[in-house]
Amino acid sequence: MRYLTFALAKGRLADKTMELLESIGFTCDEMKEKSRKLVFTNEDLKLKFFLAKATDVPTYVEYGAADIGVVGKDTLLEEKKNLYEVLNLGFGKCRMVVAGPKEMKSKLESGQDLLRVATKYPNIASDYFYHKKQQTVEIIKLNGSVELAPIVGLAEVIVDIVETGSTLKENGLFVLEEICPLSARMVVNRVSMKMEYDRITELIEKAKKALINE
Repeated sequence: MRYLTFALAKGRLADKTMELLESIGFTCDEMKEKSRKLVFTNEDLKLKFFLAKATDVPTYVEYGAADIGVVGKDTLLEEKKNLYEVLNLGFGKCRMVVAGPKEMKSKLESGQDLLRVATKYPNIASDYFYHKKQQTVEIIKLNGSVELAPIVGLAEVIVDIVETGSTLKENGLFVLEEICPLSARMVVNRVSMKMEYDRITELIEKAKKALINE
């Protein structure tokens, strides 16, 4: 039997995912030990796990370095990889929004002004404005705190993830439009789904039941 390999987004998502997997019998004690290992193995169950930067998880899964990945929907929308999205895990809930000063709401709605949009998610932003809203904007890619952009005049609005909205409020910004809800998703490599169909579908079904019973 070959190993079933999991790529997990580092941080809270990985912790929550391991709680779920352990509750349905997919365990890995090695992950609880303090070590500098990069790959963790359960030899008895033929399972391997590794932690990766969230934006890299879809790549590992698409190319077959991992059979299964768990990552936020925001990353999947932005990275646009060729994967099966098999399960909404329901944790890590937040929203992708357009935010900015209150006075920008009318400009957003009119669509007549060419607005500059700062974001870490240029693909999501362009999909939303160009395809859903049919609105022409200038998208500026940033890697750091995008809330800064409207404050210093780099952009009129931002596209970003909001959980509670407290960071926006502290900076005098408001949610102007909601793009989509987000949460953690389980994804599967297309070839792995065929090769390991029984094992992977068993995992999905057990995970579904565990999530319903939570």
